[in-house]
Amino acid sequence: MKLIGLISFLLTFNFNYGRKNVLFLVADDMRPELGCYYGDDFPSKIHPEMHTPNLDALAGKSLLLKRAYVQQAVCSPSRTSLLTGRRPDTTHIYDLFHYFRDVGGNFTTIPEYFKMNGYTSVGMGKIFHPGHASNNDDPISWNMPYFHAPNEAYWTNNKNSWVAVNETTMNEKPLPDAQIADHAIKVLQNVASDAKSGKKPFFVAVGFHKPHLPFVFPDTMLQYYPTDSIHLPDNEYAPVNMPDVAWNNCTGLTSKRDLKQKKVEMGINVTFPNQITLDLRRAYYSAISWTDSLVGKVMDELDNLGLSNNTIVSFWGDHGWQLGEHGEWCKQTNFELATHAPMMIHIPGMTDGGIVTEQLTEFVDLFPTLAEAAELSPLPLCPVNSTKVGLCREGISLMPLIKNPSTPLKEAVFSQYPRSRNRTSVMGYTMRTDKYRYTEWPKFSGAPAYEPDWNILFGIELYDHQTDPEENYNRAMDSSYATIRQSLSQQLRAGWRKATL
Repeated sequence: MKLIGLISFLLTFNFNYGRKNVLFLVADDMRPELGCYYGDDFPSKIHPEMHTPNLDALAGKSLLLKRAYVQQAVCSPSRTSLLTGRRPDTTHIYDLFHYFRDVGGNFTTIPEYFKMNGYTSVGMGKIFHPGHASNNDDPISWNMPYFHAPNEAYWTNNKNSWVAVNETTMNEKPLPDAQIADHAIKVLQNVASDAKSGKKPFFVAVGFHKPHLPFVFPDTMLQYYPTDSIHLPDNEYAPVNMPDVAWNNCTGLTSKRDLKQKKVEMGINVTFPNQITLDLRRAYYSAISWTDSLVGKVMDELDNLGLSNNTIVSFWGDHGWQLGEHGEWCKQTNFELATHAPMMIHIPGMTDGGIVTEQLTEFVDLFPTLAEAAELSPLPLCPVNSTKVGLCREGISLMPLIKNPSTPLKEAVFSQYPRSRNRTSVMGYTMRTDKYRYTEWPKFSGAPAYEPDWNILFGIELYDHQTDPEENYNRAMDSSYATIRQSLSQQLRAGWRKATL
């Protein structure tokens, strides 16, 4: 029996020894408003100097994906898509209520796949969308108890749009993300010994809630954004010739007590009072810097424990956010600002000097990339109908970009967002190419078909990013773009499978 036990130990040791750990960092509602994104891929020309030293440092030793796009710009659909490696029309998750294992299929997730491969899989904070949308954080994905900050509801349900919290209040009622960072440090300390000895690698997922509404952060963060550094967006009005179906009224913001008291409303070409816009923008930037500081705490502990040289670190925000550009707020659109989000991947020994790519990539690409980076079995490409297929991918591994960041991987990337018009379900399908964003809004049938009817359109959009990177002019009906529109329409309808190079 002792010999059998020894053999078992040696097999397990050899299976795990040398395997890279994974630290999986997530932010909520964070557009790429980070110092490392300065340039053409930054979300706004009108901005203060961002204070994001820790994420900038991580980017400096990572594969920085400057043009990564989400599959749907709202929490649960985006997270479900990334965590399963499949697109919303496969997961059938378009809202904040349905659970993918109920309506899509029994799909293997990223943390579940690492757990299946011998990793200690630990989650905390917001990874999946919590509650019914994930059957309370998808229990099958983890093999240790899931953690939420005990007083999360107190701060999440705050009735104002933003709060700068003083030290006394934080001591009495700690901010949830601070508790999540502290818990992450404890978890890393607990799993460090097994990981360093080769006994058992870890997959630790840390989901921060900010800068999601309400913008809650320590008041010390305001020092980085003096009031004279905050400016109004230079495009406060809806794109010229925008179809109404493209627009979203962000009731999640206008229903906040402070905005209701001031009778702030949203609508196409209805802008907020200037001071409210300035205050909200400043608060959002401060919340980003708060998240950045917590990422720094966790990364410092990884280094203190001697784990940095054998731990893959990924960071992503679940979608972008609109800060008054086009008069829009929040996410829930198909515009560039909503679908473009930060993503970076540090792989020890491979990205240490920092690699920046401008190639088009998607959030469904993270699953196969992490699997390859950790030297796990590669994921097969999903068939057209993968409802009964537990493990497959609808993205591609981004590892070729490490060898050559100029390697084109895709001709286009795809996002979508549902709407309802006159009791008719509509799905906005949008495609970003190197030069254009093209969107069609067809009638959409739900279960069991989940298919668009391209013959019934509620709107078309075409934005030329060569001349109009802010998407201020819809060129879909411009006769000079007729040939381009026809080509883009064919490409959009052909879908993602035809866009991979």
